[in-house]
Amino acid sequence: MPRVCIHWFRRDLRLTDNSALHHAVRSSDQVIPVYILSNWQQHHQWTGPARQQFLCGCLESLAGNLAAAGSKLVLRQGCADAELEKLIRETGATAVFTNRDPDPFGRAMEQKVAAICTRLGVEFKSFKDAVLHEAGEVLTGEGKPYRVYTPYSRNWLSLPKAAPSPRVKSFGAAATVSSLQLPTLKTWSLNPGASQLPDPGERAARDRMKQFTSSAILGKYSQHRNLPAGRTTSQLSQDLRFGLISIRELYARCMAAGNDASILTYIKELAWREFYMAVLHHWPEVLEHEFNADFRNVPWPGEDTAFEAWKQGRTGFPIVDAGIRQLLATGLMHNRVRMITAMFLTKDLHVHWRLGESFFMQHLVDGEIASNNGGWQWSAGTGADAAPYFRIQNPWTQTKSYDPEGAYIKHWLPELAHVPAAHLTAPPLRPLSPDYPLPIVDHSIERDRTLERFKHARIKQ
Repeated sequence: MPRVCIHWFRRDLRLTDNSALHHAVRSSDQVIPVYILSNWQQHHQWTGPARQQFLCGCLESLAGNLAAAGSKLVLRQGCADAELEKLIRETGATAVFTNRDPDPFGRAMEQKVAAICTRLGVEFKSFKDAVLHEAGEVLTGEGKPYRVYTPYSRNWLSLPKAAPSPRVKSFGAAATVSSLQLPTLKTWSLNPGASQLPDPGERAARDRMKQFTSSAILGKYSQHRNLPAGRTTSQLSQDLRFGLISIRELYARCMAAGNDASILTYIKELAWREFYMAVLHHWPEVLEHEFNADFRNVPWPGEDTAFEAWKQGRTGFPIVDAGIRQLLATGLMHNRVRMITAMFLTKDLHVHWRLGESFFMQHLVDGEIASNNGGWQWSAGTGADAAPYFRIQNPWTQTKSYDPEGAYIKHWLPELAHVPAAHLTAPPLRPLSPDYPLPIVDHSIERDRTLERFKHARIKQ
C-alpha cells in the first residue's frame, strides 16, 4: 500500500533545500503539502496587514510551484492540531513532517500535534531548518546558554555548517482532499497596510539572495551597512522569516563569495539572529519582562500623546520620523534606524519598550519575535547583551554620522526635501518647514531623566 505523508508548511515556504520536505519525499510515495491558516480576526499582537499580505503572495507562489511539480497545496484554517488530525484521518497519512519553529508559540503547537500523532499511531518527524544552529547546540563549556553575544558568536562560528539539499521536484500524486481558496487580507478581516512591500515568493527571494551574494553590496557590507539611504544591506530579512530562502544556502553562497571582513560581518549578523532565538528559547519570559532583572522596576512615564506622535512619524526628529514613515509604507526599516527609533521611544519619550515592540511586530513584514524583542530590549538597555542604560543615542548626531546629506530623511519626509542637510543634524530653533513639527522634546533633558530613572531603579534592588 502506498505510504502517504503530510508535510506541514509553516516558516519554510519553498521547495529548495527544505529539510522536512526533503526527508518526507525520500520516505514516502505521496506527500500532501498543507498550510494551516490562522483564524484570528482584525487584530493580533504579533502581526498585521503587511505581513499577512506578504504571506498571501508567498502562498500563491508556493501553490504555483507545487502545481508545476504535479502536486497541490492543501489549505485549511483553524487550530493546526485539530486541522491536521482531520487531514490525517481523511488521507490515511502515516506520518507528519515539519520543520521546527524557533519561537515558543510554534513549539507549543508542535507538542500538541506530536501528541495527536502518538494517539493516532502516526509518526511525527520534525527537523532543524530555520537556523544553522538551534538553541541547544551552542552552549558554554558547562553546558549552559550564553547570556552575551560575543562568546556565543565565537562558538557559533566554529561549529560545522550543514550543506544545502537539492530542490524537491516530485511529490507523487496530487492530493484529492478538499482545500480552501488562497487567502486574501479579507481572510483575517484586514484592510491593506504598507503599499510598497517586497515581491513575495521563492523566486523573488532567490533573485534577491543571488543579487546580494554576487554583488558589491556584500563586499562593502561592513563599510555601508549603517547607511540607511540606498541598498546597503541584504534586504533578505523577510525571506528568512518566511523561509523563502534557506539559511544554509545563504551561508554557503556568502562563504563562496570570499572571506573578507565584509562577508564575516554579515555572517555575524546571521549569528545575532540565532543568538536572539536562543535567548528566547532559554528565557521565554523576555516577552513579558526585562531580561536584566536589575531593571524590572524601571518606571516608564511616557505619555500617550508622545507615543501617538512617534507612531505617526510626527516627533520633529527627522531621522526618527523617516524611519516610521518607511515602516508604514514598506513594512521594513533599516536596522540602524530601528535602533535609533527604538532608543528614542524608550529613552527620550520614556515609553515602555513592549509598546514599541508590539507596534513593530504589527507593521514589519519581516517581523521575527526573537530578533524584534532582542532589538527592543537592546535599545531600552534591559536585554541580553544590551546597550548599557547610560548609552543613549542622540538622534541629531546619529543623523550626522549616517545620513549626513539627508538623502534618507528627504526620501521619506518629502516636506523636508528642500531643507539644507546641515539643518537636519541639530535641533532647529524654528520649524524646518510649514508642514513639519518642532521637536516634541529636548533630547539633552530627556537623556538626563532616563539616567535618573535607571539609576534609581538599580539603587532600589
